[in-house]
Amino acid sequence: MNNVYLSHNNIVSAYGFDSASAVDSIKNEVTGLTLVDDSKILPNPFYSSLIHQENLKSEFQKLDTKEAYTRLEQILLVSLADTLKKSGIELTERVGLIVSTTKGNIDVLDPDNPFDESRAYLGELGKKIETFFGFKNEAIVLSNACVSGVLALAVAKRLIHQERYDHVFVVAGDLVSKFILTGFNSFQALSESPCRPYCKTRAGINIGEVGCSILVTKEKSNLVEESVQIIGEASCNDANHISGPSRTGEGLYRSIVSAMEQAKVEADAIDYISAHGTATMFNDEMEAIAFNRAYLQDTPLNSLKGYFGHTLGASGLLESIIGMHSLHSNTLYASPGFQELGVSQPLHIITKTSPKESNIFLKTASGFGGCNTAAIFKKVNS
Repeated sequence: MNNVYLSHNNIVSAYGFDSASAVDSIKNEVTGLTLVDDSKILPNPFYSSLIHQENLKSEFQKLDTKEAYTRLEQILLVSLADTLKKSGIELTERVGLIVSTTKGNIDVLDPDNPFDESRAYLGELGKKIETFFGFKNEAIVLSNACVSGVLALAVAKRLIHQERYDHVFVVAGDLVSKFILTGFNSFQALSESPCRPYCKTRAGINIGEVGCSILVTKEKSNLVEESVQIIGEASCNDANHISGPSRTGEGLYRSIVSAMEQAKVEADAIDYISAHGTATMFNDEMEAIAFNRAYLQDTPLNSLKGYFGHTLGASGLLESIIGMHSLHSNTLYASPGFQELGVSQPLHIITKTSPKESNIFLKTASGFGGCNTAAIFKKVNS
């Protein structure tokens, strides 16, 4: 069975239009969250991480297209164009495309949006991306709440193992929109300050937006210095509640254990965890329970939500890319905002960016409807 690798990648975010901009800021513990005062989206000011509109417009114009595209489509096209160009891969029948998102073009449903409401269908989003670049195969649109980004990597791996493709490009993104913000606000889950995952004084979630893309490939000849091999992955839905996570961490625990079994590694082989860490009471507690059940309570752990906010269906891919760079540089990135442990089970939260020789990391994600995914990545040639 072919080994499967993560290679060329790009992040479009509040930090800039490449992965290096985001990674360098995180190394320096610089948050992308800022206070936003826009009554058209939410009556009260809120903290978020937003892509600069004028800079996006400038980057998108470089693609030299005359057709009109939504804001999310522009973000995804800019990110994937960079990854495609760097990879140099010809788009043949052996190349697949996965688009990962939670809500897609949900903003076209706003009364003042110029695009037709049909653009809100996720299949339409996939078609726009596929057609723009000329992929020979129909795009797979993966929308499974907040595990979508990391689940897309798992699906890409499986498609390559099934020999359906030699390469799969994954692109992920979600917007900060009125629909999303009012939804989380109705749960009383939005924080009025920058989020603090796992912290005793946390007050809730921040929502952010990114677009990111990556090449998943079986070809070792097309790797970059931060490339990793995906050695294990698993998903489990505990069907606990439409929005509330399992109180025992059952789905996440089973995902982690199954991923470790597939990867043939024990808990002590994992050098750090890139966790979901939304800074909501129920999510943080559930994760703490699951990590302890899997004997990972002493493994260094961070959440990147304090840098980007929660980027929904893009978060798993975004955080996997950051994890690749973390592994490559042998650097553990701090979990911003953390002060004092606020869950019932012990966790080893990374409080300061620091060096550590690392070979393997675990990425986890959990989402509405009881979905959970875990993936394990290893340095190439380690």
